[in-house]
Order: sequence, then C-alpha cells, then structure tokens
Amino acid sequence: MRILISNDDGVTAPGLAALHSALADYAECVVIAPDQDKSGASSSLTLDRPLHPQTLANGFISLNGTPTDCVHLGLNGLLERTPDMVVSGINLGANLGDDVLYSGTVAAALEGRFLGGTSFAFSLVSRLPDNLPAAAYIARKLVEAHDRLALPPRTVLNVNIPNLPLEHIRGIQLTRLGHRARAAAPTKVVNPRGKEGYWIAVAGDAEDGGPGTDFHAVMQGYVSITPLQLDRTFNDAFDSLNGWLEGLL
Repeated sequence: MRILISNDDGVTAPGLAALHSALADYAECVVIAPDQDKSGASSSLTLDRPLHPQTLANGFISLNGTPTDCVHLGLNGLLERTPDMVVSGINLGANLGDDVLYSGTVAAALEGRFLGGTSFAFSLVSRLPDNLPAAAYIARKLVEAHDRLALPPRTVLNVNIPNLPLEHIRGIQLTRLGHRARAAAPTKVVNPRGKEGYWIAVAGDAEDGGPGTDFHAVMQGYVSITPLQLDRTFNDAFDSLNGWLEGLL
C-alpha cells in the first residue's frame, strides 16, 4: 500500500513529521507538502506560475504551492506510482464546523477524492504540539482500519482530536459539522509609509455546537469523526426552486 501524506502547516511542521512516523512502518509513505504555512488555502490551485518540487534531506518533497497543488501533482504524474490513499495533517489547530470551507488540511484530503476511496484529514485541537503523540496514535489506528470502511466513493473523514494525553481521551464519536458565529472584524493596520492593511481576525465561536456536533465531541474529550463529501448540491431546495422558476421564461 502507498500513502500520499500532505498538510497545510508546511513541510517542516511537527504534525507532518508525527503523522509520517506513525504510518511509515504500516505502508510506503510519500510526503508532498507546501514549502511554507498555507493554512486557509482551501482548495486553491496555483495557476499563475510553475511549481517546483524539491526533495529534502529526509525524503519529503517540498512544493512552492498549496496543499491541493501538492496532492494534485502527487496524483497526476509527479510520482512514479499512483498512491492508494491520501492522508492529510496532523494540523495544529482545529478544523471544526465551517472551518472545513477554508482548511488546507481538509482540502488536501478532498483532492484525494480522485482515487475513489476514503481520504483522511487529521487535526489536533491545539496550536501546541504537546499531545501530538496521542493524535498520531489515533491516526495510525484509523488508517489501519480503513479496509473495513464501506463508504461511497470520494468520501473524506474529517478527524479532530482533543488536546489531551491518550489516556484522557474518552473515545470516538461520529459527528456532524457544527457552525461558527460570524468572525470578529478584521484588524486594521498602517505600515510606516502610511499604507493601510487588514489582518483577518480569528474564527467565530461555536454558534451551533450542541450534542452531535464536532464542537461538542472534542469539548467533551472525544475524538470527532465527520464524514464529508464534495457534492454540496442542496437537493431539498429543488421543489421550492421549481415553483419559483415556473413561468419566468
């Protein structure tokens, strides 16, 4: 089995190294990751310049692009053999609720949809690496069990791991995406030459974070697993829209 590993924290991120170490004796692992932090890149592709992969001393491939670029190249000719699975992470920071719309971690896993099987996106709910060993252990266990999955093609499992030592994690819960409140206003800054700019503010707090959501699970000390699919078609709206369109043309 061959696994393509990527992330959005960058090729030197501790979470990437931890995930590779956890999987390296289970499968043949190839790492292609951005040469710098690309958090929030979502599923963007780089179309305005060429991409230049560089192999580092540890064998990881560094790319001057986005997480989606990394997986796209990995599936479409950069590697001699097509991977069997894409695994992304371990992100330092949660990817809960609406975060999946912006997350480069989730986007890398979504790009793996072309393989037809299930991809994994792993995130530790902390900016600090203290509990990465627990997150890596859980990632290994879930990936090892992938052959027992019976999911539709192009499914991604978004996994958020609470910031706890392994012995304090209470278990695993299947969850739906919660929702965040609106983010705070951007912070305005002015550089020494008087040019104005804006820093995007932190994400909003959980607005829909009750039982059953990914927010609630991790707050209660559980690993949250949310199945995602790319198709965002709102099928339940068809009846209403048919009535609205009737007679317009």
